[in-house]
This record gives sequence, structure tokens and C-alpha cells, in this order.
Amino acid sequence: MVAAGHPLTAEAGARVLRRGGNAVDAVIGAMLTSFVTESLLTGLGSGGYMLVAGGGREPVLLDFFVAAPTRAGDGSEAELQSLEVSFGHAEQLFHIGPASCGVYGAPLGVCEAARRWGTVPLGELAAPAAELAREGVPVNRGQAYVAEILGGLLSSTPEIAALWAPRGRILREGEILVNPELAEALLLLGAEGAQPFYSGEVAAAVCAWVAGAGGSLTPQDLSTYRAIERAPARIGYRDRMIATNPPPSAGGTLLAYALALLDRGPAPPSVEGIVAAMRAAQAERTPEFVAGLGQAGFLERFLRTRLGSTTHIAAIDSDGLACSATCTNGEGSGVVVPGTGIHLNNVMGEEDLNPLGWHLHAPGARLPSMMAPSVVLRDGEVEMVLGSAGSSRIRSALLQTIVGVVDRGLGVRAAVESPRVHFEDGALFAEPGIELGALQESMPVVRFADLNLFFGGVQAALSRDGELSGAGDPRRGGVAVRA
Repeated sequence: MVAAGHPLTAEAGARVLRRGGNAVDAVIGAMLTSFVTESLLTGLGSGGYMLVAGGGREPVLLDFFVAAPTRAGDGSEAELQSLEVSFGHAEQLFHIGPASCGVYGAPLGVCEAARRWGTVPLGELAAPAAELAREGVPVNRGQAYVAEILGGLLSSTPEIAALWAPRGRILREGEILVNPELAEALLLLGAEGAQPFYSGEVAAAVCAWVAGAGGSLTPQDLSTYRAIERAPARIGYRDRMIATNPPPSAGGTLLAYALALLDRGPAPPSVEGIVAAMRAAQAERTPEFVAGLGQAGFLERFLRTRLGSTTHIAAIDSDGLACSATCTNGEGSGVVVPGTGIHLNNVMGEEDLNPLGWHLHAPGARLPSMMAPSVVLRDGEVEMVLGSAGSSRIRSALLQTIVGVVDRGLGVRAAVESPRVHFEDGALFAEPGIELGALQESMPVVRFADLNLFFGGVQAALSRDGELSGAGDPRRGGVAVRA
């Protein structure tokens, strides 16, 4: 079973499973396809995390998230460019341009995952994605909506406009997105691995282009980048064990804290209880919290003292091996490097990842992402594998999905599609269908008329009573495909 944010992405992963690949092969094939089908949310210029568990393996987390680049510090760097994005009932300010580009990790992450756990040659996994990039992919409804709200980004440079507005306006649903240079880059990755992207011709082209535009991505930033293996954060919840993204990522830590708070109360928790856990987690995201994420043993100390866009792909194979991968380009920087087809990330311009201020991370430091690929373990076996897109809403989306499956006994589709709430900056955001009761008297409430991608995009697969099921989040056009 494969769940992903686009039908072609999910089908690519399912096709790998049908041909004998394992869950990691399937996720890699789906990831490479998502670089084409969901290119506003992910790509070769992005970063992410992969959690692998089950099939007799101890859970392990592969960190290939974006790192901070080296800045000249002489005042010559370009300034961040502001971009306001409206979700209909809420607005969010993002920052783009060459100053927003961080050190990408996706090419190395893909290659390292294939080396560690893969059974299918990388070239075979990359070829179908390259063919899609060369021939073109119809823009579906979900991607058309993303393109509409990111219209300012897609006209910010001639290079991104050439891809997304080739006739002077943003591509609409049903029109074809073509990127032949990305096709060549994907084939290069499949044939030669990550080296060209970190110390070869692609790296040289990226650094020269970014530097020429006033950015700060240096050859040393790329050549010294590494994918890092980490032990997942683990937290008991009811009679399950949740494994998720550990520090220096912030999302897994705050998800674990919220789950631990809910575990103290009755099951299922009330809406008031869920919002209280969200508020408590949000309140902990202080400057001290962010600064401490990189310290050894931070998660254990944090929990002990308190307790006494983006895309996601989830897959489970027939041997019980599960793979959960979240990858993000932010919204994208608007910087497309000529000759490579690569749209670089804008992670250095994401306020949620830079809560203490802009350009304060040391060169090479991993940013404190909210991404939290996770697995739910029951009696040592994978019951559910899941993750989400959605910036700061990731942890609340995952929290409510886990509560739906574990506490309410919902199937995975019902849990993913159930209406959500999210607490942030003193306000409660709510989709229709949730009775808020006294909550609406105690805080400002922003009500949405429909399910909205503002609330994340959970992709999940569930193993229950010997049966596999999956769900793609309709908020982001997600689907699940059985292999």
C-alpha cells in the first residue's frame, strides 16, 4: 500500500511494489516522481526525512533536511523577498528569492536510502520520473490550486515563469507542465548518484547561479553536506509506541509532548483536551527550546522535565517493512537554475523554521523543521505509517490522525478525512463539522467553510487485522494505491 499527495506519485510507488521492490524502493520511486508531479512542494532542490521501521528492523530515521548555507556577512547578500499567501480564510507570509535558498539534501537522501535499504537499481526508479518530466504532466486540481495561491512566486523570476507561465499566465488545471532539464537531472542522479549534485557539474552550476543573484550557497556548503542517521524519538501512547522525528527537528518533539499529555487523560480525548495539548506544545516553542534542539539528550530532558507545503509518502510492503518520507521545498524560492531544471528551496525564508530571526543558524546547521514522519507500533509491529505536509500544522494534523485511529478506532481513511482544528498565535483554526463548545468563548476562532490544505496533508497506511488500507489527504489531492 502506498499513500501520496498525487495519483501519479502513489501509482509510481505501487508499481515498484508490484515488480518486487520493498517499501523503501517504493517510496524512493514515488519521491522521484513527486519531484515532477508535485514540483511546487518538493524537488531535487529540497530536503526531508525518511523513517524506516518494521520487517524485523529497529526504526531508524534518515535526516536529509535543508542545512543553513555560509553567508559572506559583508552586506553583499540579496534581501529576502516577501510573499503573502492566502488560504481563503487565513493568510501566511513567506519569503522567497536567492537569499531564501538553503543547502538541499534530497539528492543525497535518495541515494543514501537506496544504498542502505533499497533492492531496485536507482536508475530503474529514476527513469519513469524522468520520462514524465520530459513528456509533461497535466496539472490536476490540487496542483492548480497550489499554483493559484503561489501565483506571485511563479512570476517572480523569468526561469520559474518559463515553466509555470509559458504563455504569460499561470498554468491551469488540465494544462501540461514540462521540464526537460529536470528529466536530464533525474537521469543523471539515477546513473551517477549524488556526486554531480554536491561536487560536480550540477553543484557548480547551482552555486554560480545563486551567487550571481546575491545568494549564499557555496561549493563547500554542498561538498560537505551529509545525510545523517538518527535514532527516532519514541513515546508511549495508550498501548502503542510512536516513533517519530527526533531533535534537531522540532515537529517530532512537540508531537511526542502533545501525545504524552493526552495519554494522561481518558480515551478518546475531547476537542477541548486536544486543543489544550496543542496550546501546551505551542507554548514550549520558546527561544530556549529552539536553541536546545541541537544538544545531546535534549528530547529526554525536555519530556522528563515537562511530564514527570511539503509532501509526504507512506508505504507498507508485504513483509511488514514500512517507510515514511516527508520532503519539502518550502514554497520554493523562485530560483530555477538554468540547465538543471532544479527549483531551489526557500527554507531560509520560512518564518516557522527561523523563529529567532533570519540568517542566525550556523553554516551547516539543520533547521528545526516541523516535519515528523512517524510510525505507530503495536506489540512491536507497524500498525500505521504516516506523515504530513503543512508547516506548523503538521504536528496537529498527525496528532488528530493518531487519535482517530488509536482512540476512536477509525479506519485510516476516516481518520485522515475527519475535520481538524489547529491552535497557533492565540487563535483556533477549525474546519467545519467540529463542535467547539466553550472553546469559541475563550479564544478567537477562524472557521473554514471546507476542508483546506492549510490544515496539512496527511498520507497514511494502516495494517489492521491482517488487512492493509491507506488514505491520501483530500486537502492536498492525495490518494492511496494498493499494489
